[in-house]
Amino acid sequence: PSLNSPVYVCCQDGLKEADKIERLPGQPNGVDLDRYSGYVTIRKLEKHKSPDAPANKPLVLWLNGGPSCSSFGNGTMMELGTFRVNSDGKTLIAWNNGKSPSLSLSLSLQVLWLELAKILFLESPAGVGFYYSNTSDYVLSADKRIAADSYTFMINRLERFPEYKNRDFFLTGDSYTGHYLAQLILRNNKITNQTIINLRGIAHSSLMKYMREVRKNAISPHKIWIAGLYIWVLASLTASMTFRPHYVHQITPTSLWYECLYQYNFTVIDPPSSYDPCTDSNVLNYLNTAAVQNALHANVTELPQVWDPCSILAALSYPGTVLPTIQELTANDIKVWMYRVPVTSTRHSINKLKPPTITSWYPWYTQDKVGGYTMGYQNLTFVTVRGAGHLVQSYQPARAHTLFTSFLERKLPPA
Repeated sequence: PSLNSPVYVCCQDGLKEADKIERLPGQPNGVDLDRYSGYVTIRKLEKHKSPDAPANKPLVLWLNGGPSCSSFGNGTMMELGTFRVNSDGKTLIAWNNGKSPSLSLSLSLQVLWLELAKILFLESPAGVGFYYSNTSDYVLSADKRIAADSYTFMINRLERFPEYKNRDFFLTGDSYTGHYLAQLILRNNKITNQTIINLRGIAHSSLMKYMREVRKNAISPHKIWIAGLYIWVLASLTASMTFRPHYVHQITPTSLWYECLYQYNFTVIDPPSSYDPCTDSNVLNYLNTAAVQNALHANVTELPQVWDPCSILAALSYPGTVLPTIQELTANDIKVWMYRVPVTSTRHSINKLKPPTITSWYPWYTQDKVGGYTMGYQNLTFVTVRGAGHLVQSYQPARAHTLFTSFLERKLPPA
């Protein structure tokens, strides 16, 4: 172990070469990519490398949430990765610049995410996916422990791949992972006086999910309208309309939705999302194949349970609020992005932070269409993604790619 690090760092000599994936079962011909997969102490991760990768591409750590869902199965096989699993559960589809040659849907992945960054997919916490522990207390995982384990993993992974040590480093993910993503950032900053990980930002689709502020104020008695957003809409209408304000207050949540919904001709707008609801079962069958696990250098201890996209084995505890964490991040010049579906309770939480507004609410665009709306604060960006579901990258890959590009460039989405 290293004597210069505040955490245990194991010798990684020769392990990089051992991690290389020669070929995945069912992989189509003509795909020229280097792929690595292997364990660091007790965790599994796959790393892709594109053949024309410049040496200065940022390093991104992707964590799925759930909580307790697989970043490898969900992240790389369903959202951002190079391949998708066919319905036979045995063969793979290669995405050619994001478009599958065997699919006619124009809304399939528009881009190859790996052109933008080096992406690490980390299974977390213990008991999820191929992540295993030799002790039984892993089922009592808490945010602080997850952050400590993830930090130790990253330090050892960088020792195995030292060419990435000085890269800009970004954290991103979806669902529950916002809490321990943020804790991982803070732990990295506090645990050592030297810059081991060049942290630049965090982007997350549910960074404030499960907060007591959101749970308390999210839904009105009508079950469909967010209280904080409803108040904001009324205030905006009152300020901008020329007719008498008391007419505005006659708008009810349900009637407002009705008027917005039926003023459009839905036959001329975007078709439904290309998200495939059967993807979970396809990936489940593929990753439970012995040949696939051997190719990935995974399940080397022959885990008693099957691989599953999400696990009930890991019990998690989470804080009532992460507002102090976000305040500390932004105060240290860490760029924090929160991207959500159009109807969201995040705005109420942002109001609790009271950040100074830098850029007012405006529509941003992808492929000459409105991708959503955004607002910029001091080191904090709030973005909505039009037409997205919970897994934004699966429902709206092109729009998610635009956000990802802007995030890595540390600028607001294009107007």
